Amino acid sequence: MRALVVYCHPNPVSLVAAARDRALAGLASAGHEVRTIDLYADGFEPAMSGLERTTHKQPGVAPELQTYADDLAWAEALVFVYPTWWSGQPAMLKGWIDRVWVAGVAWELPAGSTVLRPLLVDVRRIVVVTTHGSSKLVNALQGESGKRTVTRSIRAMCHRRTRTTWCALYGVDTIDGQKRASFLNRVEHTLSRL
Repeated sequence: MRALVVYCHPNPVSLVAAARDRALAGLASAGHEVRTIDLYADGFEPAMSGLERTTHKQPGVAPELQTYADDLAWAEALVFVYPTWWSGQPAMLKGWIDRVWVAGVAWELPAGSTVLRPLLVDVRRIVVVTTHGSSKLVNALQGESGKRTVTRSIRAMCHRRTRTTWCALYGVDTIDGQKRASFLNRVEHTLSRL
């Protein structure tokens, strides 16, 4: 399987970085072909320009984003590795979605239609590896908007039978090292079974 790992964290020695490494190890042990995007290392600019916004229904991405669009077209599985901040994806990752998942790349709007048609139909698996500072209960009460972004909006641009896996560590601000280690083991195990 062709797996695209999209990693987003500013600290190269964070728990999320360790989770990325374990995800990559799991994918490698299963023999998957992997490409990795590191948004911070790339210096990705998340802010959408005024021109991008006014032309967002026209097919295609800005030339400097074409490599990201090519990676999406190549992928059969998407693995997102990031911390959940303020109940959602970090601004860097959200900006990547805003700027790269555009008409002609992730979707098209046929003439006369009001319904988007997905273009990433080779993608049949989405895995999210994320951390939450608060508990699962707090996240549930807040509505888990970050999870909904993936399972509803992103998934809708992929094959209609795309399966999603949510691999999350809750309460990361207060847990001990043993729970962190257990989470990392779970990440590697989950990706080795993709």
